[in-house]
Amino acid sequence: MFMEERHHQIIETLKQSGTVTVADIAETYGISVESARRDLTQLERQGLCKRTHGGAILPQQVSVRPPLDRDFATMPVYDNYREIARTAASLIRKHDCIYLTGGSFGHIMTSFLPTDIPYTLVVNSVDIAKALRPFANVEVYLAGGKMRQSGSLVDSLATEFVSRMHFDLCFITGGGLTASFGLSNGTDETAAFQRAVIRNSRRKVLLLPGSKIGVDSFIKVCDAADFDTLITDWDCLDEQRIALEELGLAVTTVEAPQ
Repeated sequence: MFMEERHHQIIETLKQSGTVTVADIAETYGISVESARRDLTQLERQGLCKRTHGGAILPQQVSVRPPLDRDFATMPVYDNYREIARTAASLIRKHDCIYLTGGSFGHIMTSFLPTDIPYTLVVNSVDIAKALRPFANVEVYLAGGKMRQSGSLVDSLATEFVSRMHFDLCFITGGGLTASFGLSNGTDETAAFQRAVIRNSRRKVLLLPGSKIGVDSFIKVCDAADFDTLITDWDCLDEQRIALEELGLAVTTVEAPQ
């Protein structure tokens, strides 16, 4: 089989299942693991896949739409998201003033937040604010503004709200991160809101799964070097991690649960 034909079949497999592994490619086509990795590297350079540890996934489409309704109550919590959230929550210290992302990571972190020390949380999600009501040890501020269908608030009113605050620590997530383009997101409103939070934060922590690293979304938020720490998972490729570390970003890679 010619290499071009093999590449075509690999892409067809990706379109059908959304993922493919190096081991499967090597076994299916009778080639070495090294050759299978080279196949995926070439396909990634053509923009046809996004490499991960052990394989590849389909590249994400550049998003220019805000998230629609997000039902946290029924949202699946994947192992990598859970471990990133757990590690992030461990960074909270007594009396910290913290911005907590309104995305999925913010909701998952509510399961791991400290309950034995006092601190302050600022959120821009009505659902996360509701989940924080039982926390007697936490003072909660909810950013005001126009609510999206997803329950988040990121308009100019919400941005003005957080612009008047100073944070010891912020937890930010996004649509993609590369060493060259930085952190990016799907809408200008979200990007502007996040810039205000980042500008007013002493410690800046970015939470992203490995599948979003090496990906550029629509609107740039800031440079990768503007963050102190990135917490990601085992799917973050070494070459991506190294490129970010060379910018001065401390990268924490969580381990898969046993």
